[in-house]
Amino acid sequence: MAVRAAVLPAIGSPLEITGIELPDPGPGQVRVRLAAAGVCHSDLSLSDGTMRVPVPAVLGHEGAGTVVSVGEGVDHVSPGDGVVLNWAPSCGACHACSLGEVWLCANALSGAADVYARTAEGTDLHPGLNVAAFAEETVVSASCVLPVPDGVPLTDAALLGCAVLTGYGAVHHSARVRAGETVAVFGVGGVGLAALQAARIAGASKIVAVDVSAEKEELARAAGATDYVVASDTTAREIRGLTGKQGVDVAVECAGRAVTIRTAWDSTRRGGRTTVVGIGGKDQQVTFNALEIFHWGRTLSGCVYGNSDPARDLPVLAGHIRAGRLDLSALVTEHISLDGIPAAFENMLAGKGGRALVVF
Repeated sequence: MAVRAAVLPAIGSPLEITGIELPDPGPGQVRVRLAAAGVCHSDLSLSDGTMRVPVPAVLGHEGAGTVVSVGEGVDHVSPGDGVVLNWAPSCGACHACSLGEVWLCANALSGAADVYARTAEGTDLHPGLNVAAFAEETVVSASCVLPVPDGVPLTDAALLGCAVLTGYGAVHHSARVRAGETVAVFGVGGVGLAALQAARIAGASKIVAVDVSAEKEELARAAGATDYVVASDTTAREIRGLTGKQGVDVAVECAGRAVTIRTAWDSTRRGGRTTVVGIGGKDQQVTFNALEIFHWGRTLSGCVYGNSDPARDLPVLAGHIRAGRLDLSALVTEHISLDGIPAAFENMLAGKGGRALVVF
């Protein structure tokens, strides 16, 4: 069956909206009609080669929709069910999974190398990060779908698959922010906005949002920021000034740039914690000297997918949504159609784009 999709023909090439031939689901697979998909910088990292994926591919790693049909052996969802796509399903058998660290599963992205569809000309297509959400419909492994929690609209649920799990998890699982602590979030995109809301939910006493754009201050404050700093050479000094010259207890870096990671580290107090969520390239080198590592006693840690377990965390997030503590609509700056994805990518490349939600 032919559906329309945004195809990445090669690394560094523009996305093309075209028809693709999508097969019926085989054993252990599910076909999903997309209701919405999120467009963020992680997709840009895939398209420009920062993160390597087999091409040509259909991108889109967070989305939600309705089950159209299921293959043999699938019994946890049925046609008509609303589902969230999970781009990093855990295998349950590797070393990381045996330790309970499912977000580090060694086999989570093995499906990205599969051929899941073909172009009208017969060219094999790969499913981006397993799920290929930039399409009217997709076929995924049954392990890549989770039931949409009660009370969460399908279009909002699309953001649960990556941005919210990552931002919330960075605060609650990686940095483990405690009530009364001070927090700085670097980068006010979708993940950063989720992290700001998560810090507010955690009971942080002061939440400083940092971004290169002064125009994002209103968004940041609506998400929970108590203070806003436009990024500059004096950012760390400004943050220390806002915290009695101590620095924040926790810094969450969502940009993936060496200078931002270094600034986040410099902005934390002695003994503070910096969690790096942003995906940077191999050319982004961060340096420290041995004396400062000893003297400051700070912790610097990476954070993959918010150190989250979607099966465990989605019900928790749904509870926050139903209680009004978590507003998914606040994470979106633009609603676009499938045809708008190429322009959204161009805007991101030019540094003008925010976080878009593709509504099918």
